[in-house]
Amino acid sequence: MPAKKLLRFFAVLSGAIILASCADPLAPTLSAPTRVDGSHNSGPNGLGSALGSATDAAGLELRAIWWSKHHKSVIRVSKTIGPDGGTISIPETGLRVEFPAGSLGSALTITVTADDKYVAYKMEPSGTRFLKDVTVTQSLGTTELRGSPLRSLLYAAYIADDNIKLSGKVPVLEIEPSKTIFSPLSGLPEAQVWVIRHFSRYMLASG
Repeated sequence: MPAKKLLRFFAVLSGAIILASCADPLAPTLSAPTRVDGSHNSGPNGLGSALGSATDAAGLELRAIWWSKHHKSVIRVSKTIGPDGGTISIPETGLRVEFPAGSLGSALTITVTADDKYVAYKMEPSGTRFLKDVTVTQSLGTTELRGSPLRSLLYAAYIADDNIKLSGKVPVLEIEPSKTIFSPLSGLPEAQVWVIRHFSRYMLASG
């Protein structure tokens, strides 16, 4: 092999090795996001672009993540969000839902209900679609994953049927674009962040 071609071959090989060593083996593959209406949208602070687009998961079955301890009762919060945006949170479960300005065309009373056993939420009014990406942050400190390294990827899964039981493997229709946030000190997972474009039932799950 000529000297120039040999040098070029080793340069490409070295670059591939460096990229592979820097990759996070648990990180999901990311791509450009699309809104429910098919147009591109970066979401608040460009988060939508960073996370990618929702994936059609019809027929896929995932396991719902448990809370670290069961709630004694179903937790439900309601709040009116207007065109200027706002935030809904459930401190008991570690949930935070952020609505950027312009995500709603008019004021709407939103209700979020947390499941009493699994990291899952019913978000109403069901079918509501947003003009901008809504960001959901779920602390893992309230879940079975607290203080443990990840053994499999985490998914934010959309479930269409409110009557589906979350025990065992659960059929889902869509995987929302998401990412896991790790502690810079311990390297352990701290939170899962995902974006949604419509309201329904969602759960945090693993494969």
